[in-house]
Amino acid sequence: MTAETAVVLPAVVVVLAAALWAVAAVGAQLQCVDAARAGARAAARGEPAERVRADVLALAPAGASVRVDVTAEAVRVEVAARVRPRWGSTLPAVEVGASAVAAPEPGVPGVPEAPGAPEASGAPEASGAPEAPGGSEGEP
Repeated sequence: MTAETAVVLPAVVVVLAAALWAVAAVGAQLQCVDAARAGARAAARGEPAERVRADVLALAPAGASVRVDVTAEAVRVEVAARVRPRWGSTLPAVEVGASAVAAPEPGVPGVPEAPGAPEASGAPEASGAPEAPGGSEGEP
């Protein structure tokens, strides 16, 4: 082994370790994105918040935190996790996270109605305007 190899080899190992750590952090970020997206879809369909939270935690990295906000206009799911390399417990953790927003499906139980939204009863709305001559009576 030459002196040059002895000097370069530790630097190559450090660069390789940093690259592997970056790949692991990106993988955790993608897990957060997938978990948030799946949670937002489930919440928009009207799934209970506890079930949405459990499903998101099953897809997210270990130790992740989940926040589910359901309003009349949108459903928002946020996932955050702190990840660190398995081989470097003394290295600082990196915070990764993602959020997804979906519009709630109309008439879904458990989702508040938007102000001014038409009712989902299926009955025609009365507009208060007079009918046009020859309207719904079937007269010529």
